Amino acid sequence: MIQHPAFAVEPWTLTESHLDLGVLCQAESLFALSNGHIGLRGTFEEGEPCGEPGTYLNGFYELRPLPYAEAGYGYPESGQTVVNVTNGKIIRLLVDDEPFDLRYGTLHQHERTLDLRTGILTRKVDWSSPTGGRVRVTSTRLVSFTHRAVAAIRYEVEAMEHPRSVVVQSELVANETRQAADGDPRAAAALGSPLVLEENISATDGIAIMVHRTRASGLRVAAAMRHEVDGPEQTRVEAEGAGDVSRVTVTTRLPPGGKLRLVKLFSYGWSAQRSRAAMHDQVVAALAAARLAGWDGLCADQRGFLDTFWQGADVEIEGDPEVQQAVRFGLFHLLQSAARLENRPIPGKGLTGSGYDGHAFWDTETFVLPVLTHTHPRAAADVLSWRKSTMDPARARAGQLGLSGTAFPWRTINGQEGSGYWPAGTAAFHVNADIAHAVSEYVEATGDAQFERDTGLPLLVGTARLWSSLGHHHTDGRFHIDGVTGPDEYSAIADDNLYTNLMAQRNLRDAAAAAERHPRRAEELGVDEPELADWRDAADAMTVIFDDHLGVHQQSEGFTRHARWDFAATRPDQYPLLLHFPYFDLYRRQVVKQADLVLAMHLRGDAFTPEQKARNFAYYEALTVRDSSLSACTQAVIAAEVGHLSLAYRYLGEAAMMDLADLQNTTVNGLHMASLAGIWISLVAGFGGMRPEQGRLCFAPRLPPDLTRLSFRLRYRDSLVCVVVDGDTTTYRLHEGPPVTVKHHGTPFGLGEEPVTRPNPPAPEPGEPISQPPGRAPEARRTAWAR
Repeated sequence: MIQHPAFAVEPWTLTESHLDLGVLCQAESLFALSNGHIGLRGTFEEGEPCGEPGTYLNGFYELRPLPYAEAGYGYPESGQTVVNVTNGKIIRLLVDDEPFDLRYGTLHQHERTLDLRTGILTRKVDWSSPTGGRVRVTSTRLVSFTHRAVAAIRYEVEAMEHPRSVVVQSELVANETRQAADGDPRAAAALGSPLVLEENISATDGIAIMVHRTRASGLRVAAAMRHEVDGPEQTRVEAEGAGDVSRVTVTTRLPPGGKLRLVKLFSYGWSAQRSRAAMHDQVVAALAAARLAGWDGLCADQRGFLDTFWQGADVEIEGDPEVQQAVRFGLFHLLQSAARLENRPIPGKGLTGSGYDGHAFWDTETFVLPVLTHTHPRAAADVLSWRKSTMDPARARAGQLGLSGTAFPWRTINGQEGSGYWPAGTAAFHVNADIAHAVSEYVEATGDAQFERDTGLPLLVGTARLWSSLGHHHTDGRFHIDGVTGPDEYSAIADDNLYTNLMAQRNLRDAAAAAERHPRRAEELGVDEPELADWRDAADAMTVIFDDHLGVHQQSEGFTRHARWDFAATRPDQYPLLLHFPYFDLYRRQVVKQADLVLAMHLRGDAFTPEQKARNFAYYEALTVRDSSLSACTQAVIAAEVGHLSLAYRYLGEAAMMDLADLQNTTVNGLHMASLAGIWISLVAGFGGMRPEQGRLCFAPRLPPDLTRLSFRLRYRDSLVCVVVDGDTTTYRLHEGPPVTVKHHGTPFGLGEEPVTRPNPPAPEPGEPISQPPGRAPEARRTAWAR
């Protein structure tokens, strides 16, 4: 039986009040700490018991061959896999020669708390060894937002009742073993000892440095640690290092009530080019800066960084304390995944686990960046700058495929295609339009003309050229894009996927408009008037397929004439379908893994009438099984728009609990960044009705009966706007920055120093009856969170 984690429902913390080894891996993901550069899974300091050790550096990977039963032209020859690098979390403890291990002895108390305001993970343990030696252990851990290369642990041991001999072993450990892959394609490939030792130095003052390189990718990683020890006078500190372990040992004897305190600072760096000596010096320098700040300074800086973030990002909810906790938890982890990226991607699981091999996908631009663009815009710019830095391999990939422009990879760490399955990989060309969409949304939200010229325009031009060469004008006068896969991975190699076509259409138009705004830069990129005309012609002639008989849009050419999946004959334990049925069977039937056409209605709502949205939603709702964590939030947004507010609320709850309750049993290998973003999207785009529109913020707020109040803050241009939805009215306030133009349910107004309150019109009457595939309806919220 699969066990799911359970936590106290608190607005600003995630607290595990007792130890449950049955959900050890899930808890390691949920309590992970990161700053976008360093990621530490929430494993115990003593190292065991452990599900997956998990210490990651963004962009650091090893190459591995991609085997094929039958090779084909254009298949990637190697893939990338995130590496579990040198573990600096290890602090082992012996009490009267007995190892501190929660599986033995008596555990009187075990509590962990992640504080979303301070960015600190605190653990409190009261334990007696098998021989009766009782101690209280308190650890406090952080990954610094202000010192990019630094993490720190404050570790305290207190003797209780009797004197105790205490030995603490603080370590750097490389090439730890990890769980083998379980056959799920969403899990990571196993790597055996990927790091080759180049240096292991330990000094008597408690400093240790280790440098390794990878065997195939040739990347170099350095790790260092130093300690500040506060204990009884006779406390001894020794250092040693050999092979893949460096160790600092602290030995003392504690009287009853006596304490040993250890502050461990550890730092990381990696490079594809820098020498061993340079990497050594880099991590030592990072430690020096952290030591100058001190533990208290690191904690104060962490709180200050988060105070600034929450000032511009907080969401408040009345009516569902579980969703309140979840949306802040989600925003916190999104910030952790992105705060110090500095030209790196955001992997699908962030740096919380090795799921998906540590790859970045389209969902970063489609789900995560809209949230960051309005809460921490610098991080969104970092991701798009990373995409620009990978344009050379994207151009080479396009050339290999016989196309122009840039063909960005479906999944990657270093910019090279890492997917070995063509139908659900390379054929998903929509990733290119998703990147372009993120560029346009970022520029609209920030007004950053320099970014658009230097970073955005090259991305828009490269992707527009791809569509121009991938599609074709037919004798019917329409522009067609054939043989592609949309977001729904249960329908592959389709002609005129509607999502792909509409996103490509916007890509082409936005590229032409941006080139006109920056003519000199466009000329440098080789753009001329005939090419601009070609892009506009393709966009104007883009194929949009509508089934006149059913009165709905088709997800792709011929989709609505396929046989429907036999949902009634599908057992609950056969979901997700991809693990129990051949793709051949899925591809030729009407069954939708995740929102596809419905996502098009969210991101390209201007292409549909309200009546079409209602009919499309009803039709595709009955086919969508939500075998992806990305689906619920999009269904929430459109359900709210077409008037199904209670259904939207259920989908909000599913998005909110995807990882906190491990709804898809995949939290073990990391959190789903896009689904965490989906909580914000469900609230702000769903019940707040936020939609992008050039030059202004647009909202159409409506609350479901279960929520009595929704308040959210977001950044737009140089302003900070707060929106408060109270049942029948919405109040807009400008917290900082110049006045902005706001549209409320279609009516624009200027927002300046004085708040503006507007009535919320009633939701549209749901015209179409709604049903989901048998057994796939979202759970009712009130029952779920009150349990």
